[in-house]
This record gives sequence, structure tokens and C-alpha cells, in this order.
Amino acid sequence: MTKPCTILLLEDEPLILMDLEFAAEDRGCAVLSTTTCEAALDLLATCSQDIDVAVLDVSLGKGRTCFPVAQELERLRIPFILHSGDLDRHDEKIRELRAQLVAKPAAADRVISSAVIASTN
Repeated sequence: MTKPCTILLLEDEPLILMDLEFAAEDRGCAVLSTTTCEAALDLLATCSQDIDVAVLDVSLGKGRTCFPVAQELERLRIPFILHSGDLDRHDEKIRELRAQLVAKPAAADRVISSAVIASTN
């Protein structure tokens, strides 16, 4: 029996986060959800060995981005996708990340499907 995919979700919008959680659970995935970089980094520090893939909202409010989490995921070699409505508002560091972009708005099942595929590449 194979282990279900474990997805780290970083999203600051509660309704989008809930939609992603439901879509992941519908696919049989285990979900670790957070709304801040600090909480995501804490999860990576304590259970990175269990995380197969992450979905990162790029813009986390008050000028903050997912960049610190993306850097840590890259260091840990955990694949991730970016989920953003507008990369043009962010600095060039975000564009340097080697990750697939799923533009908002996107159906939650499409976002999760992209993440599951990324976890197998």
C-alpha cells in the first residue's frame, strides 16, 4: 500500500485555503495548512520528511511573499508550485524560483492535481 501524498498549503485567504484543503482531501492527500511563512517554516523544521509537495500563495499580505518558504523547500528538495494572481507585483526574486505557476483564479482541484503531478517528477 502506498503512502498518501502529503501537501503543505501556504495560503492567507481562508476561503481559498479551505477550498484547497477539500480538494486535496478528496484526492486522498494528507494536508498541512498554514497562513504564514513563519508557521510554514516551523512545519518544515518539524516534519519536512513527511511533506511530498507544497502549494504556495505568492502574496501573503502586508508586502510579504512566500519566498523564504520557497527557498527552504528548494534547499530540502521538496517540489512546490506557486499559486498567484499577479506575479508582476512582486520583485524579481520570485521569478527566479524554479516552480510551476498556477495562476489565480484556478479551480482547487486543478491546483491540487498540479501539485500531485509535481510531487512525482
